[in-house]
Amino acid sequence: MAIVQRIDRATMMRGTLAIGLVALTLSGCASGRFGPSPDTEAPKGPHTLKKLSVAERQQVMERAHVWRSLNTSSLDLIKGPVLPASQRIPAHVTCTFVYPSKPLGGMTPKFQCDLGKDDVVKVKYGEKNGEVYAEVAASRLLWALGFQADVMYPTRVTCRNCPADPFAASAANWQRGSPTDVSTREFDPAVVERESGSAVEVPGYEGWAWPELDKISPRGTGATRAELDALKLLAVFIQHSDSKPGQQEIVCQEGRKQKDAKGNETCAEAWLVIKDLGGSFGKATRLNSSKMKLEDWDGAGIWKDAKQCVGDMPRSFTGSLEDPKISEAGRRFLAQRLALLSDRQVRDLFTVSNVVERGETIAAADGSKRPVTVDDWVRVFKRKRSEIAAARCAA
Repeated sequence: MAIVQRIDRATMMRGTLAIGLVALTLSGCASGRFGPSPDTEAPKGPHTLKKLSVAERQQVMERAHVWRSLNTSSLDLIKGPVLPASQRIPAHVTCTFVYPSKPLGGMTPKFQCDLGKDDVVKVKYGEKNGEVYAEVAASRLLWALGFQADVMYPTRVTCRNCPADPFAASAANWQRGSPTDVSTREFDPAVVERESGSAVEVPGYEGWAWPELDKISPRGTGATRAELDALKLLAVFIQHSDSKPGQQEIVCQEGRKQKDAKGNETCAEAWLVIKDLGGSFGKATRLNSSKMKLEDWDGAGIWKDAKQCVGDMPRSFTGSLEDPKISEAGRRFLAQRLALLSDRQVRDLFTVSNVVERGETIAAADGSKRPVTVDDWVRVFKRKRSEIAAARCAA
């Protein structure tokens, strides 16, 4: 009979620090921080969505959307986006550990797990892992406002055939091969990611960089300048610090990919999606070290220059977003979307993220320490929302 084990903090962290620092260094030094080089050689053979030329990719971006109209006030932020029955994530899932075909990147404890019928999902875990809480809150917020991100669901994960440190086995120790010392283990808190659509890429370059949004023509058929600036300001609002291109993705909507007789693929409906929102609800730091920390988020400003409407977003070592200039149309667009959220919805946003389980403390009125509450997060959210609403920007 398998032994069920809860993963302690020390076990979770062993073997991850070294690979995390290496990954951070490599990602920060990688070329193409601000988009693929225009000299990138066009792919040979059929141009699939993952093998487009730079010009073809730019054409997709010109037509891509970032926002859809929806009835924000009617949404249930606790339940989140409604998925087909076969894809829903309940409060407790059981899955089987999957040894990846290549090492997993990044610094966050994660692993791949099969829910059955080859439904392989990414699991992030760890009580002190800020991304477990931040990804849920940030992805629910983007969804509620009409922007698009990968959907994250909080859950308790029972992992079969799981090594003691599944992240190390999937990353730092990957070259040793599939682990044999396995048992059934439980991860709580944890989040499961749901993705949709097909990635649009140039060979050797994944995702999109924030400066590329400024290259999208306002005469295009996709996102408007107001929508793009609103997305930038929303990134400042949540302090989306780790904004390297791989954290965002050009996604072809499910069912909208087309292929001709020669195998060339085109996309009839594309979206600019934020894939990874783990480095949010803290403050921008050089090493993306602040994630879902109330004191940091409270101290992070909306405006670096309120008169010029320059967002306060220092660029991290890996990031591509830095102090964006926001138009009045973009500020007004986001302010109007944020105003649609009721007090209950804002509260639900932080309730569903389980952020109180993070165990953060702040100073009480008498100078002692007290636990951070959902009410504390709501208070800061509403203050920052008011700062956006009160500003006025140049056209």
